[in-house]
Formats: sequence, structure tokens, C-alpha cells
Amino acid sequence: MKRKKRNIILEKVLVEDYAAEGKSLARVDGKVIFIERAVPGDLVDLRLSKSKKDWAEGYPVHFHSLSPNRVTPFCSHFGVCGGCQWQMLPYHTQLAYKQKQVEETLKRIGKVQLPDFLPIAGGDATEFYRNKLEYTFSTKEFTTDLKQEYGSSGASGFHAKGWFDKVVEIEKCWLQAEPTNAIRNTIASFARENNFSFYDFKQHSGFLRNAQVRICTTGEVMVNMVLGEEDERKRKQLLDHLLEKVPGITTLLYTINTKFNDSIFDLEPVMYHGKGYVIEKLTAGNGEKDFQFKIGPKSFFQTNTKQAEKLYNITREFAALTGKETVYDLYCGTGSIGIFISKLAKKIIGVEVIPAAIADAKENAALNKITHAAFFTGDVIDICSNDFFMLHGKPDVIITDPPRAGMHEKLVKKILDIAAPTVVYVSCNPATQARDLNLLDEKYCVTKVQPVDMFPHTHHIENVVQLRLKFDTLN
Repeated sequence: MKRKKRNIILEKVLVEDYAAEGKSLARVDGKVIFIERAVPGDLVDLRLSKSKKDWAEGYPVHFHSLSPNRVTPFCSHFGVCGGCQWQMLPYHTQLAYKQKQVEETLKRIGKVQLPDFLPIAGGDATEFYRNKLEYTFSTKEFTTDLKQEYGSSGASGFHAKGWFDKVVEIEKCWLQAEPTNAIRNTIASFARENNFSFYDFKQHSGFLRNAQVRICTTGEVMVNMVLGEEDERKRKQLLDHLLEKVPGITTLLYTINTKFNDSIFDLEPVMYHGKGYVIEKLTAGNGEKDFQFKIGPKSFFQTNTKQAEKLYNITREFAALTGKETVYDLYCGTGSIGIFISKLAKKIIGVEVIPAAIADAKENAALNKITHAAFFTGDVIDICSNDFFMLHGKPDVIITDPPRAGMHEKLVKKILDIAAPTVVYVSCNPATQARDLNLLDEKYCVTKVQPVDMFPHTHHIENVVQLRLKFDTLN
């Protein structure tokens, strides 16, 4: 070990295993080292960014040898852009690590009895699988030496990891199918040619800010151009040019955002071309017709359409519906899960705190001619009262799909009080899911577990768990 400018360098460290959140790990003198940008089998010199008594964090500064498990990344931006972390790993290895992460996390944090895990449902497509991307336009370009800046000509792509004002200039993104690159490059080149300013995130000024692109399996394409200032002449020039050069755009909107943050949920996009929304479809199989979903510029919808079909089919299977059940869909969002499983249920009750999402859910139910689904705005803890149950019936099945933070402890207690025979817990964060399973263990046992990979080449993982009410609670 040697020290240099108070930075600790560990030499010739063998990366041994995978840890959660995309990091690998090694052990040096009994201390666990969590390592970014390395894979098991790499032999590296590490610079520690954080060092505690029993653990440390670090990153490679030199590779003595590379893991035999590595493959050549297919994207020229890999390693600079943070959109994909695992392109250097074969996809089957990625899936094995994700399966292991779910199993170890549920065992370590959940501390409940678990069945044998079903194998992870991997993606059939590992490139161009995202239906939605958001590009950023910035006055500053991120480069590896951190010195080059585009100045007034700007950079178009994705925020660099750890930088709020610098953007990685993207030539071709492999996450979303065309015309995504044509859209981004057309916007950026036209702006540069006409001296339209890119957004300065420090000064909070500039014309081009973001472009949200949604491409559906139906072939419909929606672009929402987010502008940092109102200028009708420049706006019309840009949008007309985009429609001319990329004729596949079916809906084009613009949003004026002069706030200090990028969120548009409190803003109103303006329709410029098309119908103002797109239609996406999900296939349930079993001879059923495809479900259609109307998606606007502010609607939430699963980002990987084909994997969403797998996720929802697994959820429906775990719900074990016979056609007689009342299903409560908690955190229902725009109603996609409830609508997807509706043909096998007697009644669907969806609950979501965001009013706009509930409006979308009602519209999507009508679009699919589903009359036995009802959606309610509010907190589940407040809505699910005895009077509500008297009116709509107590649930036979509860489906819960919370955000990464998991369920609020009061909601867990509410589910325990309701005591539905079956609970299906869909999670995008196995750690918080495991915590909640520990709390639900008071009345429920875990009977099925299946991970689903929604985002190939990243460390993110979804997991579906079936819980059944313990027999002794029925007495």
C-alpha cells in the first residue's frame, strides 16, 4: 500500500464478487472494498474514495488484467455516459448477478422464510428496448479531461453522472430505436446552425433545455420539446424544421420551463402537431385482445414495453385469479396492472395519490371497454376504511407496486389489518421490498418470488413476490 496526496492506493487487488447497486467487491486485510467500474475477475489498483474501519469504497486507477468474463461494449459512449453500467458483461452474466442480488437481499434484510426462487425473466431485446428517453441540452459538454466545453454551441445528450450542468454529447444511443437519434441530432444541429442558445444550468438561461421522446410499439412517436424561454419565432422555426426532417413524429408538443428544476409535472405542455398523445399496447396472451393505453406527455408508463408484458403476466399469475376476486391495485398509477389483469377478476379497485394518474387510469379503462374497474385518488391509508369496504367490497387480492422507497409503515399495517388472502408485491428495489416483507411476516408467508429484468445493461432489477395469509390468522 502506498499513499499519494492523502489518497490511499491499493495495488493489485483481485475483484472477487458482485455487490448491490452495480458495484463489485474485494477483500483486503479483512476489509470489504466496494468498487465502481470493475467486474469480478479484474486485477486492479484502487484509489479509495471512502475508508471506514470495516469497509471502504474505491475505483480503479489501473488495470493489470481484465476479467475473462468481459466483452467489448457495443456503444462508443460506454464508460462516459452513465445510461448503461454493464455493457462489458455478457447478458447471461448480468442476469446471474441480478438473480443473486435479489436472493441475497431478501435473505439478508427480509429475514423471512423463502421458497425456491423462480429464474429471472430476462429481456428478449437488450438493445433499443426503452420506449421513453429524455435528452438534455447544455452549454457545457462533459469530457474525460473535464476541460473541454462547447460554450455557446452546446452539447446534446445525457447528464454526466455527478454533474448537474455537464452533458455527455451523444452521437448514437442504443437504448431507444429510431427515430430517437434523428430527433436529437436534428434539434441540436439546427440550433447550432441558427445560434439558438443551449441551456446554462448555472445561469438558468437558454432556449433549448430538454427533449422527451416516446416511441411506441404501435409505431406512434411523441416528442415534447422543453424550452427554457418563450420565443415564438425560434420555437416555430425549430418545430417546423423537426417535423420536416423527421416525418415519423405523430405528436409534437412543447413546454416552456423557466423553473430551476427539470420537472414538468406542474407545467402544461402545448400541442403543436398531432393529437397530443400516443397509443401503446400490451399483449396479455391467452388469446386475449391487446390492451391499449393512451399516453400523454406527463403520463407514467413502464419504460420497457415488452418486459412490462412479462412483469404483468407474472403479476397476474401470482394473483391466482379465478374470475371471482375483488382486486385492490395500490399505487395503481395510470391503471396499467389493474387493466392488464382485469379479464380474470370480478372487480378492480385502483388507488393512487396523483390525480392526473387516476384521470389517465379511468380513460384507459374506458378505452379498453372495462366497466368493472374503479379508480380513486388519495392515500390508501385514508381511503381503505370500513365504509369504503362496505361500498366496494374487501379485497381478495392486493397488488402493491410502490416507488423505490417501498411502502410506508402505516400502509404495511393497513395491509395486515385488511388481511386479504393473497398479496402480490411488485418492487423496483429489493432492499425496501425485503424490509416490508419482514413487517408483513406477522401474518403472511412468502410463497413465490421471481425477478424481472426491465433494464438490460444496468444494475436495476424488478422483483415480484406472492404472499399468502398464514393459516393461523384465519382462525
